[in-house]
Amino acid sequence: MRFGLIENLDSFVKNHNDRQVIMLPVAVFLVSLLIIGMMFFSSGSPVRLGMEFEGGSMIAMTTEDSTDYLEEQYSEFPIQDLRKSGGRVTMQFGPMDSEQQIAIEDEISSKYSNVEIRQIGPVYGESLQRQALMALLISFIGMAAVVYLIFRTLVPSFVVIASAVSDITIAVALMNLTGIELSFGTVAALLMIIGYSVDSDILLNNRLLKRKGNLDEKITRAMHTGVIMTTTTLSAVVMLYLISTYTYLIIPWISQVSILSDISVVLIFGLAADLLNTWVFNTGVLRWHLGKGKGRRSKA
Repeated sequence: MRFGLIENLDSFVKNHNDRQVIMLPVAVFLVSLLIIGMMFFSSGSPVRLGMEFEGGSMIAMTTEDSTDYLEEQYSEFPIQDLRKSGGRVTMQFGPMDSEQQIAIEDEISSKYSNVEIRQIGPVYGESLQRQALMALLISFIGMAAVVYLIFRTLVPSFVVIASAVSDITIAVALMNLTGIELSFGTVAALLMIIGYSVDSDILLNNRLLKRKGNLDEKITRAMHTGVIMTTTTLSAVVMLYLISTYTYLIIPWISQVSILSDISVVLIFGLAADLLNTWVFNTGVLRWHLGKGKGRRSKA
């Protein structure tokens, strides 16, 4: 499967002209922007905000009640998410006034066992939003500075930054489509995606710009190394998702680890996007950059 993917990517890049190669990932990026824009206009945020950034309460308890029963039982409260794993239920509520907060805490504490309550105020949530945005911004600035220092030319620096931006954009769009919220865990996953993106892009740029030889052969060798690296990481992340999400079906007393499940899904989205952006978009741009003015013509 891994080598079949390499062959398919290599064949696509070499059998199409530079414009055709570049347009596919650009189209995916534009569709992702459209999805994010629709989310922004409908909710005021480009991605669904989790409790850490919006404020609210998380209440977990041990119960055999069904999720449908619990959702109906607490429908008067702003319930946003309800998950059950084995005998453990986690409910997430939006911001509530003090009377509602006290009422639901008293009711659940008196009715269920092993109750865990966590609350974050909306003001603190807004502060965390700013901190998360600042972390992403600093990551991009640091990445851009490092890449420019390495290559000292505009086009290679541009494609590395463009790839990372596109990876994040596609991952956020897929988060919106699958209902994954922005949380501390998913912010960490987005930061990791930036790191993976820069790693694969620098590998490609270094192989194409600093090594001698036939351009197509250099692309093939770089792709062989980079795709194996990414798919190996992707395989590990898929295993993390399966273990954190479905282990409770085999071992009932082990609860689903929701945060690891969400992190792994976001990483899967980002790594899949990086395969497209690095080995199709960036390869097409760099091939055009290296071929222009040297008598190279794009294939029709």
